[in-house]
Amino acid sequence: MKIWIDVLTPKQLLFSEPMIERLRKKHNVLCTSRSYNEVSKLAKIRKIDLIYVGKHGGGEKFDKLEASIDRIKKLTLLINKFSPELVISFCSPEAARVSFGMGIKHIAFCDSPHANAVMKLTLPLIQKLLIPWIIPKKEFSRYGIDSKDIVPYKAIDASVTIKRNNNQKKYLPFKNNKKNILIRVEEEQAAYTSKSRKIIPIINEIVKEFDSENIIILGRYSEQIKNLKKIFGKKASIIKMSFDGKHLLEHTDIFLGSGGTMTAESALLGIPTISYNAVPNIVERFLVKNNLVNRETDPKKITKIIRKLLETSDNNSKKRARKITDSMEDPIQKLIQIIKE
Repeated sequence: MKIWIDVLTPKQLLFSEPMIERLRKKHNVLCTSRSYNEVSKLAKIRKIDLIYVGKHGGGEKFDKLEASIDRIKKLTLLINKFSPELVISFCSPEAARVSFGMGIKHIAFCDSPHANAVMKLTLPLIQKLLIPWIIPKKEFSRYGIDSKDIVPYKAIDASVTIKRNNNQKKYLPFKNNKKNILIRVEEEQAAYTSKSRKIIPIINEIVKEFDSENIIILGRYSEQIKNLKKIFGKKASIIKMSFDGKHLLEHTDIFLGSGGTMTAESALLGIPTISYNAVPNIVERFLVKNNLVNRETDPKKITKIIRKLLETSDNNSKKRARKITDSMEDPIQKLIQIIKE
């Protein structure tokens, strides 16, 4: 069978890596993405071959629309030539439109019903949707997919991505004999964000209180990194995501994230994790409820939590994380069953 897989973000790339390996044993698989710095760098690190079609649309609505239209046109020509019998995506609007227009069956994965625009553009057009069991089906069916076409799996996506081998030997931006505090800034260009800028006052407080430790700020976009360097350049190290996130996390003492992918990975690796909840979501809620993540948005309270975590050694966090991870199933096995059916 010919299968087309479209991946748009670093998380999607990591989640699809074992899927691509397994499907390629029996099928002809074409993997596409778009020109987006974090994805292309990670694909190089993970040695995954992608065909780049179109580009990331940035933060403005007009630019997003223009980039999407251009990508649909280019994908149509490529996919018409490849002639797949099945499409797999992570709710890619372009893959949904092309597969619908060409009459190709489309299976999608998603753990982000809060991404309203993407849900509206994809869910009415796909045949099957695979979701983590902690998210109620109604969170997705309200966008136009029948609940009988939604298939839950007992896992959160980070439980798949943290299983990857860390084969990166790149020099890490940490100095010796200091504690490493890693901060992931919030998403600014996704359609579901409101650019709240919660993180600036939080970082201000952290650099003031922990100036004797390694403070690493992990940026997303060039303009964002430039602004962070202006504000915190002498007080912290501001870096681009030119690493496999797991490589960074394995050398991190405290992780502070916005509640997304790296927050979930950090929590399931048993690293002391704080979420400033920039984009409230059900997966983050699950991790907080299971005592794998501390949620806090107040800068002063965050520094108190960091101090407490640095002073106390909680060996139970790794045990709790392992117990939860071990209880989860492999969603790729569910996908293979659906393909067979």
